[in-house]
Amino acid sequence: MQTFSDFMNWLNGLVWGWPMIILLLGTHIYLTIRTGFIQVHSITKGIPLSVAKDPDGDGEVSQFAALTTALASTIGTGNIIGVGTAVVLGGPGAVLWIWLTGIFGIATKYAESLIAVIYRVKTEDGRMQGGAMYALERGLNMKWLGVLFALFAGLASFGIGCGTQVNAIATVTYENFGIPNMVIGIVIAILTALVIFGGIQSISKVCELLVPFMALFYVIGCAIILVINRDTLIPAIGVICRLAFTPGAAAGGLVGSGIMMAIRYGVARGLFSNESGLGSAPIVASSAKTRNSVRQALVSSTGTFWDTVVVCLMTGLVLVTTIMRNPSINANEVANGGVLTSMAFQQIPVIGPFILTIGIISFAFSTVLGWAYYGERCVEYLLGKKALIPYRILYILVAAVAPVIKLDLVWTIADTLNALMAIPNLVAVLLLSKVIVKETKSYIHNIDRLDETPVPIVK
Repeated sequence: MQTFSDFMNWLNGLVWGWPMIILLLGTHIYLTIRTGFIQVHSITKGIPLSVAKDPDGDGEVSQFAALTTALASTIGTGNIIGVGTAVVLGGPGAVLWIWLTGIFGIATKYAESLIAVIYRVKTEDGRMQGGAMYALERGLNMKWLGVLFALFAGLASFGIGCGTQVNAIATVTYENFGIPNMVIGIVIAILTALVIFGGIQSISKVCELLVPFMALFYVIGCAIILVINRDTLIPAIGVICRLAFTPGAAAGGLVGSGIMMAIRYGVARGLFSNESGLGSAPIVASSAKTRNSVRQALVSSTGTFWDTVVVCLMTGLVLVTTIMRNPSINANEVANGGVLTSMAFQQIPVIGPFILTIGIISFAFSTVLGWAYYGERCVEYLLGKKALIPYRILYILVAAVAPVIKLDLVWTIADTLNALMAIPNLVAVLLLSKVIVKETKSYIHNIDRLDETPVPIVK
């Protein structure tokens, strides 16, 4: 196990070096420019469209259901524990890089969702399927790369989607309620089975109910803490911006590790959180009922806004202001990001730990459900529909045993698989950028045309 752990640490450091950081951020910036700063339309048009119905569009679920299912997958422990881990390992400056990854990542989420809808296919039983694997195969004639994406994504579903999430649930419930880890694993496995065997309809219905509640509940908790820490809010913003580019110290045990460490952990945790460039959310976006690709791409891109620009930023501000307000907390001596976040929420009398506990459980469980769907689509692409039942059984078994897996190793594996599945997805987005620009320009110049039924650019 130690040998395997050492290998994964080495591989993680390799795939998350400067080349990956440049590729990811470079793609975000390139697509921002090529799409004419699509972020503006994502916020002004995408948010209203996300709650609008499009009954005339082809698909299995509503646009809102597709968005909440994608948000269920992205708003997870990365928003809570992941941000805390970034602050512990990369310093407060990592918060700025998480936020910037989200801002520019909106363009990449838009682009990858756009090609997922353009190149999606309808199965014999009437289901819509799409994602990077179909874009690579049908748009670029690179099925071999599509197979690699599906393989990496299918494997990643057990780590980023299941293992880390259930492990986080077990940790927080044991610390707060003393419930044994294996009991939590079994309970989560049973609940997961009850939902995922119902397919996308069952998953999306649960996510539509769970996601708005859990996000609002957690954001209100963060807002209360920021009111408590209001005296350190402005200084915290200054510290975050300064330590994002330079090493140094600040009040309350805050130490900047330098630009490389801040970027490395900020970008990695940002990707883990919002999954822009990962190619996961477009898998469910392709199942949405929508009249054209731009309409759904705008809706999908709002997920990055809510996930990172709002939720992750609030978590980061909560952590940094808490450390600055309580000098006895030394971020460099804290065991992990979860412990740091727990310290922050303890500032809310009586209900603080409860808010955090409910937040982690709901965030993590919704991610387990969303990623189960992603994994299913990738497995079906690789092995056919006959592989779905075996995959679901294995996924449930992973959920059952995840609480006893070493958390550090799980995070390392998840980080590594993130990078490996991001590479073929980014290749698809970059090589199909002309299609993305052409499709975007045909609608954005007359934004009202998003309500029309278009003639598809690509058959």
